[in-house]
Amino acid sequence: MLDLANKKVLVIGLGNRGRAVCGLLLRAGAEVTGVDKQDNKKLRDAVSEFRGRARIELGEPSVPKGDFDLAVISPSVPQFSPVLVALAEKNIPVLGELELAFQQSKCLNLAVAGTNGKSTTSELIERLLASQNRKIVRVGHGSRPACSVSDQTADLDYLVLQVDAFELESANFFRSAVAVLLNLAPDHLDRYETQADYVRATARLFRNQQAFDWAIVQTEALAQLKALELLPDSKVVTFSATDQESDIYMDRGLIISRLPNWPGPLLDTAQCQLRGPHNAENLMAALAVGHALRLPLEQMVETLKAQPHGAHRFELVSEINGVQFINDSKARNVNAMHSALLAARPGEAGKPNVWLIAGGKDKGLGFHAVGPVISQRVKGAFLIGGAREKIRSAWSLFTPCTLSDSLLEAVTEAAKNAAPGDVILLSPACSSFDQFQNYQQRGERFCQIVKSISRGEHKANPNINDKSATT
Repeated sequence: MLDLANKKVLVIGLGNRGRAVCGLLLRAGAEVTGVDKQDNKKLRDAVSEFRGRARIELGEPSVPKGDFDLAVISPSVPQFSPVLVALAEKNIPVLGELELAFQQSKCLNLAVAGTNGKSTTSELIERLLASQNRKIVRVGHGSRPACSVSDQTADLDYLVLQVDAFELESANFFRSAVAVLLNLAPDHLDRYETQADYVRATARLFRNQQAFDWAIVQTEALAQLKALELLPDSKVVTFSATDQESDIYMDRGLIISRLPNWPGPLLDTAQCQLRGPHNAENLMAALAVGHALRLPLEQMVETLKAQPHGAHRFELVSEINGVQFINDSKARNVNAMHSALLAARPGEAGKPNVWLIAGGKDKGLGFHAVGPVISQRVKGAFLIGGAREKIRSAWSLFTPCTLSDSLLEAVTEAAKNAAPGDVILLSPACSSFDQFQNYQQRGERFCQIVKSISRGEHKANPNINDKSATT
């Protein structure tokens, strides 16, 4: 374990995770300097807890003056940023937040990575372990920061970590006893030059695993690792909703194992609240983790059947006059949106019945490849945010596309066009940061609009002022 007492530590980035890093360092007796290039009232209020205990500098885009034993960086800092270059020139060692949490943790960790499904799968694992009275805490990307609890884990059995590629970039010694890789769809191409670079960053999940550890990997993702010669050295279990040669696979809704010591049907997905092939893979991954940890199958099945959809993840908000309104705001890339379209109820005689609301901040992704499923499932698309023109040029051959100035306008117009049996689906395939603070706020706004439609407030006046409109 890294001894932090009396160390002079620089923390770069004071968002939620950066502040958790500061708290951990202070508890360990370090001298902390925290910097952030932002300077606004919200951030000043957030860091006020450190006044008198740490040196805080806001509006600071570069490395401040001073001698530092160590720097801890936010995952938002890319690998080749000027800040990291400056730290290297000063010979200051650098840790990421995930690495620091790992080095201060006192229990085994289970890690879940991949483009989509991390939150759902980690919640499933959390629920399975809790049902067996195991002491656990779920942390990481999309949850509480790992550093907020890592030094308080002596009494835990496991720390369940949701990790992303950004965090893994700076993880040099991080090791997970059971590591899950769900999928590797194109994502974050505004940060990585190529998909291969994104895959390499994510593959660091397995970098330090030993032969007795477990790597639970989606079959299609494993093929990408193999192409880059990044196969894990640990015990590998594959799973897939589409490849029946996998160790755990799906056949007509049944999840089946062909593992030598665990053969046969495991779970009927028709009996689960989580629906769609993407959720079937989340269930497979959770079952594989439970198998690695020797949890009884019968009790796992009962727990997984009862797991509901999480907020903003293909969440049925309401059904009004036979039209379903589904909030899938967490779908921040094309692959996630594709999964949502496949999970939506089908139209009569297989005709398109989805009114899709998409768009937001462009992450450098391509939208053309999803064209065939758009033509098969989508009656019309209402496009919002900074990426709307790019999306229209990609999809206009496959479905009618309408540019909307706000989420309110998009939902209201979709509702005016929808007929009984249709689905209005918010599945943006983009980041939310051009219009909203995060995907949660975007989803909450969608839910508010749907409730107002159910009360009849926006039927006749779609141009009511919307605070979330593009500016």
